[in-house]
Amino acid sequence: MRIFTSKRLLLSAALASLVSGCAPAEPVITGLPPAPVTASGETQPVGTSRADAADDPAIWVDPANPGRALIVATDKKAGLHVYDLTGKDLAFTKGGLVNNVDVAGDIIVASDRNDGVNAHLAVFRLDPDKPAIAALGRASAGTGEAYGLCLRKTAPGEPVTAALIVKDGTVRVGTLTIEGTPAFAVQWEYKIPTQSEGCVFDGDTLYVGEEDAGIWRLVPNGTTADATLVAPVDNERLVADVEGLATIDHKGERYLIASSQGDNAYAVFRLPGMDYVGRFAVAAGDFGATSETDGIEAVAGNFGAAYPDGIFIAQDGDNAPDAQNFKIVRWDRIAAALGL
Repeated sequence: MRIFTSKRLLLSAALASLVSGCAPAEPVITGLPPAPVTASGETQPVGTSRADAADDPAIWVDPANPGRALIVATDKKAGLHVYDLTGKDLAFTKGGLVNNVDVAGDIIVASDRNDGVNAHLAVFRLDPDKPAIAALGRASAGTGEAYGLCLRKTAPGEPVTAALIVKDGTVRVGTLTIEGTPAFAVQWEYKIPTQSEGCVFDGDTLYVGEEDAGIWRLVPNGTTADATLVAPVDNERLVADVEGLATIDHKGERYLIASSQGDNAYAVFRLPGMDYVGRFAVAAGDFGATSETDGIEAVAGNFGAAYPDGIFIAQDGDNAPDAQNFKIVRWDRIAAALGL
């Protein structure tokens, strides 16, 4: 969700009110000072220009060659792009209104918003050698507008577990059947109070970002979940909106990263205790800064000299004069900046 247009309007209103003698609007909120890092690369822009279009990235890692990876990312007005780690746009497939995306093996799943009344999961297969994406169909996922989406990391051959976040905060977790016509069987469901989108699994535990409130931890309990708000919006660590979530392993620890969209920063927490360890921002450099970030992704590994210790990817909401794109950051730069 975009909030910066309204913030700019607040600033304009503040100036206007000063001229007219009225009380100024409230100032823009910023959190604790983030450690600056710079990007090492960026993707080519998405195809939809002059619009809020780029949204969410996912990373496919070659099981036969763990040093090779591809980026799958959504143009939420048009479909899915595949990029290499230099940011070159290698393939595109039409998908219409696809919002969030994740990968499990060679299966790509996106939240399908083409029907605003009934939710669907759009399912694709990645051919990494060409590369190319082939549509396999849509799985019905209940009522509501499909919004957030993430997949549980599983071993090859195991069933695909998906979490769909309906825009009103309804969370549905279930098994996605790929063979034949895709089908989604809900195992448990939980309703978060207000609009939510970003999500990430840590084993069976699911973390969900409620945009105006913070990060929830959902632990399955029968057909529902035990829910705890583990990182509230406090205008220090997190500034609304809370958007994309991602996890990464580093030196035997697992970390959760959250997009603090309200002040163009990213908050980092150590799992499983959600211990706050710091904030960073992607500052201006050879590839520009990031702002108004929606989706993020991170993965550990050695991806060559450019990314020897993992990758962090963030959607960039302002890539002017070009259309929106995704910035790619060396994870070791972030870890060093935060003293991890």
